[in-house]
Amino acid sequence: MDLSKISWILAIACLLAGIGLGALGYHLLNTSAASLQKLRQRLAESDRELTALRNGMDDHLDEVSRLVAALQRNGEALASRVAQDARSLGGKGEPTSRLGVSASGTPSERDGEAPAMPRDYANDSGGTLSEEFGLKDDDDAKAPQPPRY
Repeated sequence: MDLSKISWILAIACLLAGIGLGALGYHLLNTSAASLQKLRQRLAESDRELTALRNGMDDHLDEVSRLVAALQRNGEALASRVAQDARSLGGKGEPTSRLGVSASGTPSERDGEAPAMPRDYANDSGGTLSEEFGLKDDDDAKAPQPPRY
């Protein structure tokens, strides 16, 4: 073999080896790009789902507010109807005032006083939360104590 043939064979072998190494490098580097593309696609999909959920929540809250407004209107209409029927039957004053609710649907104040603090006992009796519960009278303090051993 000639020296020139060997150099051509060596050049072709180096070219093939370079092409192989380039293809291998491209394959290894392209896998991270493919996973990055899949990640971007999933992120875009999640953003679309989140936007759809937000739109659905807005629609739901709008519907709930419409239903609440309708319920308030119906309650006011019912209160005015009850008041009208009571007046037509000859009732005294406004019938809902005896129930503690005015015609507008808000609790009425009784003679301008604030509601009393809730207690666990009736008036003129002591319960476990009364201020005098468990306190001894002066007569009990003078009673003889049992002997201690």
